[in-house]
Amino acid sequence: MKTLNVELTNCHGIRSLDATLDFGDRNAVAIYAPNGTMKTSLARTFKDLATGKETTDRVFPDRESSRSIADENGQSPDPGDVAVVLSYDEELGPTESTSTLLVNPELRKEFEALQVELLDARDALVKELTAQSGTKQDVISTISKVFTQSDDKFYDSLVRIAYEVEQLEDARFADLPHDLLFNGKVATALQGADVQAQLAAYVSQLNQLLEESTFFNRSSFTYYNATNVTKSLGANGFFTAQHSLLLHGEDEPRQITSDADLRALITEEKKRISEDDALRKKMDGVERAVQRNEDTRKFFEFIANREDLLPEFANVQTFHQDVWKSYLKAHEEVFLRVVTCYKDTEKRRKAIEQQAATESTQWDRVIKIFNERFFVPFTLRAENKHQVALGQDSMLKLVFEFNDGQESASVERDDLLSVLSNGEKKALYILNVLFEMETRKATGRETIFVIDDLADSFDYKNKYAIIQYLKEMADHANFKLILLTHNFDFFRTLLNRSVVGYNKCLMAQKGEGKVSLSQASHVKNPFIYGFKKNFFGNGMQRIASVPFVRNILEYTKGEGDPDYLKLTSLLHWKADSASVDNAELDRIFNETFQPGNKKKSWSTSTKPVIDLLFEQAEVALIADEGINFENKIVLSIATRIVAERHMVAVLADPPFTDGITGNQTQALFQAYKNRGHGTDESLRTLDDVVLMTPENIHVNSFMYEPIIDLSDAALRELYARVKSLWVRQRRRWFLTVEIGASGGMRDDHGIRS
Repeated sequence: MKTLNVELTNCHGIRSLDATLDFGDRNAVAIYAPNGTMKTSLARTFKDLATGKETTDRVFPDRESSRSIADENGQSPDPGDVAVVLSYDEELGPTESTSTLLVNPELRKEFEALQVELLDARDALVKELTAQSGTKQDVISTISKVFTQSDDKFYDSLVRIAYEVEQLEDARFADLPHDLLFNGKVATALQGADVQAQLAAYVSQLNQLLEESTFFNRSSFTYYNATNVTKSLGANGFFTAQHSLLLHGEDEPRQITSDADLRALITEEKKRISEDDALRKKMDGVERAVQRNEDTRKFFEFIANREDLLPEFANVQTFHQDVWKSYLKAHEEVFLRVVTCYKDTEKRRKAIEQQAATESTQWDRVIKIFNERFFVPFTLRAENKHQVALGQDSMLKLVFEFNDGQESASVERDDLLSVLSNGEKKALYILNVLFEMETRKATGRETIFVIDDLADSFDYKNKYAIIQYLKEMADHANFKLILLTHNFDFFRTLLNRSVVGYNKCLMAQKGEGKVSLSQASHVKNPFIYGFKKNFFGNGMQRIASVPFVRNILEYTKGEGDPDYLKLTSLLHWKADSASVDNAELDRIFNETFQPGNKKKSWSTSTKPVIDLLFEQAEVALIADEGINFENKIVLSIATRIVAERHMVAVLADPPFTDGITGNQTQALFQAYKNRGHGTDESLRTLDDVVLMTPENIHVNSFMYEPIIDLSDAALRELYARVKSLWVRQRRRWFLTVEIGASGGMRDDHGIRS
């Protein structure tokens, strides 16, 4: 892609824009847009393209919108090849796509091959366990937490308990509904002091009854043991073969000759224990303690029919583990397959993980760039880099080390944001932008980056770090950069640091119904590179040079220098303002910049400079719309001169007006108001002069952003208002003169009546 043709109508506030962006050899264009012109609107329009959305005008949604963005071949960019970087987005962080920066293809391929059989076995086991337990919880993380208190140790958990599961004689608890017994509300209820007390009392009474039981024993022949014996004898034909049992405990041994007799005896003994009055009261106490909500009530309804389980809840953690062991025992073959696969690949897998952890990746480069180039009170590192590289984790976890003098502490991202300044927060945002850019670089696809004031509000150290990175991006063949800014200093720095070429610096101007982009001028020192060269041939730039020449005299000779004072009379209305001619201005310029050289002169040297000023102001009023840098300086000077001349004439107090030595416009305006002169309209006009003109006149070679941001139309309108004010005042003065006397008279400023 060499060029991008952008045609927009009613897109996020842009009424109309038709421009061609030529990226040139440096792959970048920079657009300076004064506030309110088009910068954010253009970024949002490209954001719509990147996300596949239609573009509309949000303020005037009924207006018909159109958006055409195409290369030199008429092809619109693929949305995936457009990236919009906004000025600041606090929520932006690492994404799964940026995690591809960590991938070592060969290591990951081998690691994934090792994982295939293991993952198949794991998925089969998870499926069986989910059905067996009836749980809606995540089986992998639940098992890991139950056995290791961590949610990412699934395989370690299985290996640890494999021997214990193999040694189990049966899956005693495999039929239990997991989520009914083990959920947050039940766990909270069981942890209560009242429940613990009632449960302990119940278990104590039960143990006492078992100890007193004729046939049961709490340590070796419980309800469960007895039931299992009955099932085993019946299933194996013990009584069918006419064998019998002798049960001791009564005065005489009792002979059991059938499984029906054995079941009846066990039922009778269980009933005798469960209906014990003291035990029944303990059970009622447990019930009252857990009747808190629907989950705990369902828990008790179930447990009331399985009183044999109540003692297990004296140690919930151990019971929870035993239940999961039972589930695993019920699917032992699938369980052991997972354990075997894991053990078989563990050694090589660990070696791969170790290699991945030590390898340098593009993420390392991004983090290194950030830590080295940006000045913030924290450093960062990637905590789970190798897990992401091998696909075990999808997202990178960054660890922030906050530094305060000799002390440092690791903090979470949200906590870090709460203590950072706005500039430091934006630096952290830049980190995530770097990740996104490096991800795009890794794909090898051509990408259009629309970057909206990325360095706005940064200190200079961090601003230059960003510019350096933008330079590296522009040097990348697959990147095309559209750099938007309303910061003229940043705009100029992009040029000075060779991020963009001069002919790729554009300025946006908002006119009647449209936004236009034009080749930037005066990006560097306008006086040295423009006005000074044209001082004797271009009237507009000659007048615009006066503030610059006056600055030079101020720096080199001081404010008391006669020539400095003479030029002051061309910027403020003084007693001698109308008498300074172009020959005098030529002399000051020649003696300041080219002493000893051949002297140049203006073509009409005897003409007053003030006349040239007003002539050029009229030219500026009808000039084409644009940045019009020198036009704005001329209009500002002319506006202030006319306003001051009006106030001096109305005040008619030469001792006061001639004695003003500083801030003349403000001093005249205060006196004008305090002495009751002017109408509401004239006061508003003069107030606007005080507000709008100073920064536009007292420009220097370093700071002239205010005059560029100021609307050309606003200055023209203000000059027209001030002229009208002066004309009305002159008419009133002439009427006064005619009433008082007849004949040719002159006013105090040499204007013939």
